[in-house]
Amino acid sequence: MNSLKTLESDSLTEERLLPYSIEISDSERKMIKEAAEHLQKKYGSFENREFVTHVHQLASYFLPERILSVAAAFASDFSKDQYGAVIFKGMMDIDQDKIGGTPPNWQSADYSKFNLFGFVCALLHGALPSKPVQYFSQRKGGGLIHAIIPDEKMRETQTGSGSATDLYVHTEDAFLKNQADFLSFMYIRNEEQVPSTLYSVRSHESLEEFRTLFNPIFKIPKDANLQNEEDEEDALDSVLYGNQELPFMRFDAAEQLFNPNIKQTDLAHHALNKFWEEAKHLVYSDFIPQAGDVILVNNHLCAHGRSAFRAGIRNIDGVEYHCERRIMLRMMSKVSLIDMRGHTLTEDPFFVIEEHLGKNFKDL
Repeated sequence: MNSLKTLESDSLTEERLLPYSIEISDSERKMIKEAAEHLQKKYGSFENREFVTHVHQLASYFLPERILSVAAAFASDFSKDQYGAVIFKGMMDIDQDKIGGTPPNWQSADYSKFNLFGFVCALLHGALPSKPVQYFSQRKGGGLIHAIIPDEKMRETQTGSGSATDLYVHTEDAFLKNQADFLSFMYIRNEEQVPSTLYSVRSHESLEEFRTLFNPIFKIPKDANLQNEEDEEDALDSVLYGNQELPFMRFDAAEQLFNPNIKQTDLAHHALNKFWEEAKHLVYSDFIPQAGDVILVNNHLCAHGRSAFRAGIRNIDGVEYHCERRIMLRMMSKVSLIDMRGHTLTEDPFFVIEEHLGKNFKDL
């Protein structure tokens, strides 16, 4: 399952690997909505442990056959033609009046308004199959879904709450050994028409000249919204890992290359900079999500980000109009709860307590 697009330039024509994209039909959308409503009536919340425990079986029963087929193929395809992202256009109809005005930040969001959407996202992860989990490093857990909302106080930051600067592409929680395997991003509203950016490690014609990235010599600091500690200076890891010919990737350009507090060795900095000089030209930014769209991402193959924008402002033919600010919902999942058991709460294997590259949070 892949998507190729022919690009024409002044002197050459090339094929570029793109994320796979499908349009959800009216009948599929109706089926998905009815399934979510049924599950909400039965389980109450998408965080109900019985629901999460059986999410694989429920996905197989309730999701349209085409979506099940796409998800199954996507989850186990690590080939050279797999971009690592699937775009589902029009998966849900979003009643904007029911959502109401966008709150000033994620802390003040009313998550009861997102409950139905949580069931849909969880079913998608279940179809892979992968189990929704939460990370203490993300908002001290904060549940299985996070609302990503622009916050005026954080507009200049390299975080989901920022807006004034481009959010550099990054694999989610690159600073963790047990980072999420899959991510889903459901767009509740995007009236500013902000492009989402994606970058796949498979987009490179060859990785032969980047072999240094397989060596564990790179500092991979925590995200900008997390406090960094001095002992992180001793924590090193590789950027590429897994299969030598078709590797996975943990990469965060903003933190590894452009964080002024992080001093890579000359060798590590040169290797990262050389990689980024090629990678930045391979970033895909042609997709502008609409309300109800969902992007499913393999977090080992594909990095994500977004373009800079003015929150609450939409430009139409050069004229600026006020609009409701953007809302996006993020869910994360792991294929195996067993492999990361040493990094989860004793009483809750769905709650990840890893802090940084194999080190756990203390006193939880």
